[in-house]
Amino acid sequence: MKILLAGTASDSHTWNLVYLQLFMEEQGHRVTGLGPCVPDDLLVAACAEPRPELVVVSSVNGHGYRDGLSAVRALRSAGVQVPVVVGGKLGVAGRADPAQRALLLDAGCTAVFDDGDVEALRAFTAALAAAPAPTAPRAVA
Repeated sequence: MKILLAGTASDSHTWNLVYLQLFMEEQGHRVTGLGPCVPDDLLVAACAEPRPELVVVSSVNGHGYRDGLSAVRALRSAGVQVPVVVGGKLGVAGRADPAQRALLLDAGCTAVFDDGDVEALRAFTAALAAAPAPTAPRAVA
């Protein structure tokens, strides 16, 4: 699967991105990393061509909810319909917030992963990769 990996707009951390890229490549996926501090417009542009099959947005600075919400809204507003997941430290409270998770999902995230939940990400990517590819409608002659 072709995966686009990005840090959130306000997050300058890189080790999480290095880890995630290696983690997903070990599963056989092709990963394009945009690095840290990715603004929404760059994320949208990177989805143009070649179109990824999954967008993964990661945060460790505690602003993953705010930045992730902005990113997924920008992607969906631009018509990007590939699956988008957000994960990592989504807030600064030190615990998962179900309301924030619900808002991310309502905004268009396909899945939201808590900090360190790489097994859930592994299961998600495996299921997505195993799903049959959508077929284009046939023209009637």
